[in-house]
Amino acid sequence: MPTRYDRPDVSVVVPVFQEEASIPTVIPRFLESLAQQRRSFELIVVNDGSRDRTGALLDQLAAREPRLRVIHLARNFGQTAALMAGFWAARAPVIVPLDGDGQNEPDDIAMLVDQLEGGYDVVSGWRKDRQDTWLRTRVSRVANWLIGRVTGVRLHDYGCTLKAYRAGMIRDARLYGEMHRFIPVFTSMHGARITEMVVRHHPRRAGTSKYGYDRVLKVLFDLVLVRMLQRYRTKPMHFFGKITKWSWLATAACMAFAIVQAIYSQDPWAAFWGKAPLVGVMFFLLGGFSIMLGLVAELAMRGAYEFNAGRYWDEARRVNFTSAVPWEEPRAAPDDLRSAALEDATRR
Repeated sequence: MPTRYDRPDVSVVVPVFQEEASIPTVIPRFLESLAQQRRSFELIVVNDGSRDRTGALLDQLAAREPRLRVIHLARNFGQTAALMAGFWAARAPVIVPLDGDGQNEPDDIAMLVDQLEGGYDVVSGWRKDRQDTWLRTRVSRVANWLIGRVTGVRLHDYGCTLKAYRAGMIRDARLYGEMHRFIPVFTSMHGARITEMVVRHHPRRAGTSKYGYDRVLKVLFDLVLVRMLQRYRTKPMHFFGKITKWSWLATAACMAFAIVQAIYSQDPWAAFWGKAPLVGVMFFLLGGFSIMLGLVAELAMRGAYEFNAGRYWDEARRVNFTSAVPWEEPRAAPDDLRSAALEDATRR
């Protein structure tokens, strides 16, 4: 059996929240399935601040299985943060996220990884025979069509957590808010080769779904942001520059209209200083403000997301992790660095 110091072939990341009813059956099922596959593995379960017995149950399972590694987040940060925490902790060259409710089939992981090794960077699961309510399935289909149409990355099932990624494509990703649905889009920005495969889907047998239709609006708002990032991620000034261009063209049109109106008026001065010049001034100010916003966005792009290396969640504790592994050495906090420097100076 691989020890906790071996680097596995596949890292399976499972975010969970309030899943005490599912953990006793789902996690052992995942371990059993992965153990029967030909690749070595680690199963990283990220407890996203659950307040029920989820954490205690995971600790009990991890005490008996070193390949099960558990991250407990300090509070509920959301599925995107939970996935990112797991991606950062993963050691394998292939990372496969998996839902913790037992609806994904873990036996399909081998098939996805085989396809990935055929020359792809992302293999997306497609729940063709989805075992959810009629309304939820129809809403998902519309959302998938809209995301594909807007982003140009056409997949049948963006909402399927079961996907296989090359670690280099996502380990250094910076995902915030509810952006985990758009991971294939973000990887496509870096030239990822993407395909999809039909995977099995089971009805939920324990626990309650965390799905709510309020997330439809969140997806729409996120889609606007994703599209902007696709086109202007490294050049936000170009976006605001377009606003400035059209604003100043509108200013010129308003002034031209006022001049023409003054030429053909008996009182040119009164005719010129009508509503058109005032509207033109408003457009001119809008263009000026857009330039300033563009400059701020350029500065934010270069600095804001690199604060703390992109990490924005807090972990309470970890189970079956060790800092003895070179690629898992913890980052020293600023206070720790200052303390170390003072101790070193005292010794000298």
